[in-house]
Amino acid sequence: MFAELPTLAVLGLFAAFALVIAHVGIRMADYADRIADRTGLGEAIVGGVVLGAATSLSGTVVSVSAALEGRASLAFSNSVGGIAAQTAFLALADMAFRRANLEHAAAELTNVFQGILLIFLLMLPLAALVTPEVTLLAIHPVSVLIPVAYVAGLFISRVVQQQPMWHPELTRHTRTDAPEDEDAASARKSNARLYGEFAVLMVIVGIAGYGIGQTGSALTDRVGLSASLVGSLMTAVATSLPELVTTLAAVRRGALQLAIGGIIGGNTFDTLFLPLSDAAYRDGSLYHAVGQQDYFWVVTAALMSAVLIGGLVVRERGGPGKIGIDSTLLLLIYGGAVALQIAAF
Repeated sequence: MFAELPTLAVLGLFAAFALVIAHVGIRMADYADRIADRTGLGEAIVGGVVLGAATSLSGTVVSVSAALEGRASLAFSNSVGGIAAQTAFLALADMAFRRANLEHAAAELTNVFQGILLIFLLMLPLAALVTPEVTLLAIHPVSVLIPVAYVAGLFISRVVQQQPMWHPELTRHTRTDAPEDEDAASARKSNARLYGEFAVLMVIVGIAGYGIGQTGSALTDRVGLSASLVGSLMTAVATSLPELVTTLAAVRRGALQLAIGGIIGGNTFDTLFLPLSDAAYRDGSLYHAVGQQDYFWVVTAALMSAVLIGGLVVRERGGPGKIGIDSTLLLLIYGGAVALQIAAF
């Protein structure tokens, strides 16, 4: 679609689509917080499922469209690279929340479990890599296991929220999940209208995501960049902008569980890009069609997720630069991974 345009025009369109995604993401955080209050599901559940899936829609479109075009590396690296980038965004949110370490203030067992689920889901592609390339209708068995594990994890998350077996210790910095009073204009909106407007925002994000995927593919061909580099550092970051802006917006609103839940939930949802992309990729197993540089981001995302879970459990009150040591480690791991990726090319 964009193959005939000049390179600067393609870059401009890429940036424009990214800005649309970022702007819509701000609105989505507000809607998600209202949905959490009205449904009683809680910020962690709504952040992890509703907001996580909605903000990940653009990334889904990028990965699936790339796989349909036979671009296995771009489809794969866009998914796992986005997980690493979004986890690093929590460190930026920690910087924005100055009262205490964000992971300390947003104590929520559901988010801890979601993080464990994420690491489990990230291990499944690695399991596919080290096992024989067996497919049925060009789909690897792991592509069936990932959505099954994801759905099972959602049910367990609900049980963890409703019947927790332990509770975080409350401190003066802890921010609990409590419904807020809506303004008059918002209160007049029916649930159907609220959900409908949220769905419209999702569609806009999806369309912009398709534009990101097409311009990213054009840049891969035009500039001669590696598909893994474009996927992990360009399309992944661009399609992850909703997670960044919704996280920062949620922190500003005081919806801290929603902020962390949106990132972790978006990350777990992003693992679904892989089975969808595997189904769209018609030349065999997607997991065996990609290279070492792509799996490098699986390991990076798993390491960062482990650090995040540790921060949620330890709940350090402060740290270097008034952010937690866990947030510092997230930035160091992601920054080091980016440097290594660039140096490899």
